[in-house]
Amino acid sequence: MNAQTGEAILSGLGECFGLEDARISWKREGQDKQEAMLEQGGNHHEKAVSLIVELVESMDVGSQLVAIGHRVVHGGEKFADATLLNEDVLAEIEALSDLAPLHNPANVMGIRAAMKAFPALPQVAVFDTAFHQSMPQKAFTGAISNELYTDYGIRRYGFHGTSHYFVTREAAKQLGKQVEEANFISVHLGNGASVCAVRNGQSVDTSMGFTPLSGLMMGTRCGDLDPGIIEFLLKKGWSQEQVFEALNKKSGFLGVSGLTSDARGILEAMESGHEGAKLAFEVFTYRVAKYIGSYMIPLDSIDAIIFTGGIGENSLPIRREILKNLKLLGFVEDEAGNEAARFGNGGVIAKSDMLGAVAIVIPTNEEFVIASQAAEFTK
Repeated sequence: MNAQTGEAILSGLGECFGLEDARISWKREGQDKQEAMLEQGGNHHEKAVSLIVELVESMDVGSQLVAIGHRVVHGGEKFADATLLNEDVLAEIEALSDLAPLHNPANVMGIRAAMKAFPALPQVAVFDTAFHQSMPQKAFTGAISNELYTDYGIRRYGFHGTSHYFVTREAAKQLGKQVEEANFISVHLGNGASVCAVRNGQSVDTSMGFTPLSGLMMGTRCGDLDPGIIEFLLKKGWSQEQVFEALNKKSGFLGVSGLTSDARGILEAMESGHEGAKLAFEVFTYRVAKYIGSYMIPLDSIDAIIFTGGIGENSLPIRREILKNLKLLGFVEDEAGNEAARFGNGGVIAKSDMLGAVAIVIPTNEEFVIASQAAEFTK
């Protein structure tokens, strides 16, 4: 990716690493997507990076590479900024694996594979949690024994930080404001979803917490839940693994609808009169609106509510219902603007004369943030 323009020269996705159907897909600029299965056995991260090296060499762009940026999910309290990677930093990231057991170990494997493939280039970690390290203590502290924080690091960390960072900066540009003087509620809606209150350009509260499980209802995650339910299920004989599976992989859109975790499937089923899909739609949009309303509290004023992520950028019916639930805040939908703001197109979709604010759709670009922050280490 061009770190100045955001132009993607080569983009791709690795899926199902460690499984029989491990594969990588990619798309060169101006060409159709291609896909390759990865051979079984060995390190799929290394195999994927080796394939990427071959693609880069075949495109004759290797000499243009200046740095490698890596998205790392959890930086704990240690990392509040992008960080140049070395063995000490890798050890810190591995030590944080208890906080992100599904992500940090995989991140480290990908980093080591890239360091082996590109040993002469700076390797930079960009942390999903970093943007939220500006939250005040009253926002990140849980109402639990302080020992649980000091001994185990249990607190609100927040995620989707790279996305919230990008769209708030982009919103400030579009509204002609300095981000340091702007206040936003950023609403990242996808299979994973979170809301972030941003005051003067900094995160001051966010819906995801110690893990990405809390906050909004999501594709398969339950979001906020009475913790007593976990104790109840354990007493009923459920194993820890069963509880984890139910709350992380069988809840959300999938659990409420009994049908699918995909918002597009929910909307299609609603049109056919599926009651479970209708309920999932109502629960989701209601909860998003509740969080948006509650995040007026940490802000002195608001310039915009920002919708982003796969659902936030593309689902007109979901945005429309959320805005209806925000009628007390004075938002009036611009139906033509809402219709147009899909499939890579952003734009203003509603206004509130009462608040002097707009609702706006901004396509996120986390890859551009990672590339630009990695490039900073070459100056």
